[in-house]
Amino acid sequence: MTDDIKTLTARLADEPSSLAFLELGEALRRRGQLDAAYKVARGGLSRYPTLADAHDLMGRILGDQGDLAGAFDAWAEALRVDPMRIGALKGIGFLYFKAGDIPAAMEHLSRAADIDPDDPSIHQAIQRIRSPGPDAQRAPDAAPKSQAVEPQAVVVLPAKEPDPPASPALASNGHQAGVLLVDGNGLRLNGSLLSPGNEDVSDRVAAELAGVSKEATRTSRLLKLGTWQAIAVESPEGNLFLVPPTPETLLLTVRDASLPMARLGLLADRAARDAREWLAQHT
Repeated sequence: MTDDIKTLTARLADEPSSLAFLELGEALRRRGQLDAAYKVARGGLSRYPTLADAHDLMGRILGDQGDLAGAFDAWAEALRVDPMRIGALKGIGFLYFKAGDIPAAMEHLSRAADIDPDDPSIHQAIQRIRSPGPDAQRAPDAAPKSQAVEPQAVVVLPAKEPDPPASPALASNGHQAGVLLVDGNGLRLNGSLLSPGNEDVSDRVAAELAGVSKEATRTSRLLKLGTWQAIAVESPEGNLFLVPPTPETLLLTVRDASLPMARLGLLADRAARDAREWLAQHT
């Protein structure tokens, strides 16, 4: 055991609530001690389930172990917590690239480049995708540093869920229900929701959402949790995800209960980005 791993292990033993598990897990991963790294990361996640860094670390470890579906879910959860998490964007972009979904890979890498335009590894990965060469399948700079994933391995990602509409206007025109954008007074701005009986309940749901954002802000302030980012609701009939695209608006995304909450959060994040673009054009 190297000195740095010994030191981090001792620190974590003395302070179980310390964030040293992030450094220790990464150090173990780089040394190829993946089982130990996984246990450290899992322990950290049990104490910090909403820490994007922890989910990002878990994604890298699972990727190295060859559990690419698990890595996808871990990175998706990291993005739900922190939509600007570059490591998760690069990781998911790499997985889509390996699966042959070039547009999805480019989308995630482009988002990463927008966040950190000075990161050369992102631009190198984008260039390799655009101009594939003999070693293009390796995509080393965008990929998790894995010994387990072979360059020519066949990647099976979780079934890709339908993308959120390119803009909320699509949903309001009936092309895809399940995304609803409302203002602080509970007025529907765009999108649509259908009941199980295929009845349009958009306006009624919008009215019920009046004041939710203010209450969430007040509760977060009282509990000293900082600025709230999302509200997730699970039920037997379906899962709901609420995010504030802007301080004055609220976006509700609804999907069947079979869709994991982590992936619903990723869809909601993308829909919120589309909502902000739509609001910029119409306000």
